[in-house]
Amino acid sequence: KNKKTKEDFIQYMIEVSDYLFPFLKSRAVTVIRYPHGSRSESFFQKNKPDYAPDFVQSFFDGSHEHIVCEDMSTLLWLANQLALEFHVPFQTIKSRRPAEIVIDLDPPSRDDFLMAVQAANELKRLFDSFGITSYPKLSGNKGIQLYIPLSPEAFTYEETRQFTQLIAAYCTNAFPELFTTERLIKNRHGKLYLDYLQHAEGKTIICPYSTRGNELGTVAAPLYWHEVQTSLTPALFTIDTVVDRIKKQGCPFYDFYRNPQDEPLSAILHQLKKKN
Repeated sequence: KNKKTKEDFIQYMIEVSDYLFPFLKSRAVTVIRYPHGSRSESFFQKNKPDYAPDFVQSFFDGSHEHIVCEDMSTLLWLANQLALEFHVPFQTIKSRRPAEIVIDLDPPSRDDFLMAVQAANELKRLFDSFGITSYPKLSGNKGIQLYIPLSPEAFTYEETRQFTQLIAAYCTNAFPELFTTERLIKNRHGKLYLDYLQHAEGKTIICPYSTRGNELGTVAAPLYWHEVQTSLTPALFTIDTVVDRIKKQGCPFYDFYRNPQDEPLSAILHQLKKKN
């Protein structure tokens, strides 16, 4: 069945909630709502609306009264309003520092997805050489995002930017035909856009296990590294398949928050300071 209903979506959110909540916990969430379904117009909802029920928790960040979605009643309330996309910042509401680094690998089109697979594997080799464990996930659209968990107070955004800039410089130098850091689409010349500027305070990323607002019902699904190969097909990771997949194979991000990469990252930052 290809036509996804509101019931299918809500059922998915209920079934995936145990795996979704760790990534929503203590995060100021921005949702994208599709009041008339995925084929029609959508809007970003950064503020908790006036008509929100009392049980909906929120956090004021200085400009927006963000919803914090940590319980089933809030999740179901949002799902019932067709909040098809959940976007979260890199820090928790308790901190001004990032709890993870995410590098976004964005190929020119859906047809170029294998560029993201190649780019992810090159980055994995680099991270492995640093002794850094990274976690891949589908963006749910056309790319792949690589996560590095951190202790929430360990690094400033300034420090993580030094690292992401180093990664970007390495990639564009070593593989100039594959990677670009050019913001303007017209100047990317068919290369994969490595978005390292997206990792900053106030920016957000699609939450692991969130659906995307497209009619395919695709999910921003965490992956195992052995799956990041040429046979990988994002269209197969939908609200129909992802829960079953977790039941059979477990969650690839299962130990994410128990595995901060503070030590290897500190060592790299130390080296960078020496150079400068």
